[in-house]
Amino acid sequence: MKRRLPIALLLACLLAALFASAQAGSAKPPPRASKGFFGIGPQTTLTDKDAEYMTAGGIESVRWPLPWNGIQPTKKGGYSWDGFDDVVEVAARHGLTVLPFAYGTPSWIARKYTTLPINNAKARSAWTAFLRAAAERYGPGGDFWAEHAPGVVKYEPAIRKPLPIREWQIWNEANFFYFAFPASPQRYAQLVRISSPAIKRVDPKAKVILTGLFGDPPPGSPKGMPAAQFLDTVYRSPGIKSRFDGVALHPYAVDAETLEELVEDLHDVTVENHDRIPLYITEMGWGSENNFQQVAFEQGIRGQVKQLKDSYAYLLANRNRLDLKQVYWFSWKDLPDSCTFCDSVGFFREGPRFHAKPAWHAFVDLTGGRARP
Repeated sequence: MKRRLPIALLLACLLAALFASAQAGSAKPPPRASKGFFGIGPQTTLTDKDAEYMTAGGIESVRWPLPWNGIQPTKKGGYSWDGFDDVVEVAARHGLTVLPFAYGTPSWIARKYTTLPINNAKARSAWTAFLRAAAERYGPGGDFWAEHAPGVVKYEPAIRKPLPIREWQIWNEANFFYFAFPASPQRYAQLVRISSPAIKRVDPKAKVILTGLFGDPPPGSPKGMPAAQFLDTVYRSPGIKSRFDGVALHPYAVDAETLEELVEDLHDVTVENHDRIPLYITEMGWGSENNFQQVAFEQGIRGQVKQLKDSYAYLLANRNRLDLKQVYWFSWKDLPDSCTFCDSVGFFREGPRFHAKPAWHAFVDLTGGRARP
């Protein structure tokens, strides 16, 4: 027995090594994303240098606010597109598409910008006119592209390859009082019902995406309603399924495991309502400061990297089953004196220079891009 024991141990070690080798050889490479999957939601004005870093890093789309109250602040003043023009121009020159989210009721319609423009004919008419004007300007063959065509622009480079906006998101976090008050799925369904025809009358092939639903806001209507419950109630509006082409979620969570639960809950709602509809994650992120006890979405430098890796691993592995089209990380750069975690949620520190955090390098590893242009 004393002479056989070392041989048995040797055989056991050999078998273990062979098993480990076989496991390593059969391991699948991480799933690759489809075209357009990786997006970003900046908090600060988009510059050419930002766009260069974005495209180098594998980002293909930018989500940007289309604030009605900023573009049409007065009833008779017309539309002022300058700020949004600047973003579309920079993005297009660098091959980035833009996903706008239209929101914000002007004061000549309602006292608060969070009031959905559905209360009367005046509000509904002004809102739909605004959406039509936006689609006419930035959609296929729109005025913006004509103004920036070769031979027209004299003092700056022309946009030689237009990237018209074909996807439009209606409002932002309509299930949360910060953007919509009251947080009412019935009222939001009314908004979608008038918004979709306004856009598709201009561009019949445009896609209308529902508001990015805050995954689990503070409970208690009219302040907030969980995303899955809100969407399920929207579905109860007769004929509403024909009015939108995608659902969207903002699964802010303490960790990637909770994010997965929020995504699955929302997906279950679409399945239960017999709706094979694409899913968009139009905001997702964690902060790099270590204020977990105050802000659940701040996990520290290492925690930001871990949650990023774990969440994207789940989303990429399940993208086909979920019909997941795009994921937008929020945000690009830190923005001090903003929301409770917006000051640390970026891939880069604040300021004009590009001081990358470890999360940026982890993200670039996922996209297959480069950390620098």
